[in-house]
Amino acid sequence: MAQLTDDCFAFGGPLLSVDEAAALVAERLPVLAGIETVPLIEADGRIAAADVFAGLDLPPFDNSAVDGYAVRFSDLTAGPETVLPVRGRLPAGAAPGRDALEGSAMRIFTGAPMPPGADTVFMQEDVRREGDAVALPTGLKVGANRRLAGEDVARESLVIPAGRRLTPPDLALAAATGHAALAVRRRLRVAVFSTGDELAEPGSALRPGAIHDSNRVLLVALLRRLGAAVTDLGILRDDPALLPGRLRAAADGHDLILTSGGVSTGEEDHVKAAVEAVGRLVFWRLAIKPGRPVAMGLIGDTAFVGLPGNPVAVYVTLLVVVRPLLARLGGARLDAPPSEPARAAFRYRKKAGRREYVRVSLRRGADGVVEAVKFPRDGAGVLSSLTGSDGLAELPEAVTGVEEGDRVEVFRHPLLW
Repeated sequence: MAQLTDDCFAFGGPLLSVDEAAALVAERLPVLAGIETVPLIEADGRIAAADVFAGLDLPPFDNSAVDGYAVRFSDLTAGPETVLPVRGRLPAGAAPGRDALEGSAMRIFTGAPMPPGADTVFMQEDVRREGDAVALPTGLKVGANRRLAGEDVARESLVIPAGRRLTPPDLALAAATGHAALAVRRRLRVAVFSTGDELAEPGSALRPGAIHDSNRVLLVALLRRLGAAVTDLGILRDDPALLPGRLRAAADGHDLILTSGGVSTGEEDHVKAAVEAVGRLVFWRLAIKPGRPVAMGLIGDTAFVGLPGNPVAVYVTLLVVVRPLLARLGGARLDAPPSEPARAAFRYRKKAGRREYVRVSLRRGADGVVEAVKFPRDGAGVLSSLTGSDGLAELPEAVTGVEEGDRVEVFRHPLLW
């Protein structure tokens, strides 16, 4: 299995833009996730480890798209209708036989193979049955209601590219083209901690000065949606004597350690020193808001990322910073995030050189245009701003302000790009 090295995380330098950070991740980090083969029914959400090619044509043979009557177009006359004797019945799953259909019609059903020589199918609703014959109207084009072999997918064509996160339609296509199992990347193993003496487990009684740990719940849920195998390791207390050992133990058997809080420069922020005691830490100062410096480093062969402590900053930095990291380590293709344009219904000022994400709700304006309405409070600790908004308006580095009527790009929650 590939391993991380110190050089992988030698980013350093001045404040990085979001795009520069993503490029460094893609350029310097190896794919860690190994490969395993799983049945199709277990492959949903996994990352395809290799290109998948069609093992056969889809459909595998010419077949009828409707219930009706199969004929040779050349047997039709120029009159108002053609009357042909009906020879046989062909349901789906039956063999078509070897005799060419000539001067007659075959009763056929949806999905049944076309009889030899037949090239056109009349829908049963459009014909008139007369005993052992059928009256066929004019006006139908040659090849009507016939599905050709390979018209959906040609044999040996690419149906799933390597690096794609598999979806139910992908699995259906793989099944239809002859596959029972797929080679996929092993799920990345991520250990998650929260840090801070002020934290208490959700649902527990709060002592004075304590708050419930919401960041860990948020991180675990998002990571699982991103396909990671998550180990919840609870809360790390602000004890500089215990932290290094806990981090070293977490590195064993995991590809990534992810923490929130404790990586700033305050007197009670001990994670930085703990990581440096058992590994190597390089502060990745990212030009992004909300979000304080994101710490990245290495503990043995395991990557370490320390996220900010405020929940909105955790949400944004995980999806903007950690998601590309997970994609790279896990062998996934990282597509451009989908967004939708909206007309700003707010005014906003920002610093140049920093990318900002503004929480907004979407509504339809009086003229029918979608508008983005800013959430009334900006704080990175306002957790209700995530549940009370539809998404984030992204303001690029060059933008210094937004006026009402300006166009903004909005990413809807959850931001699992």
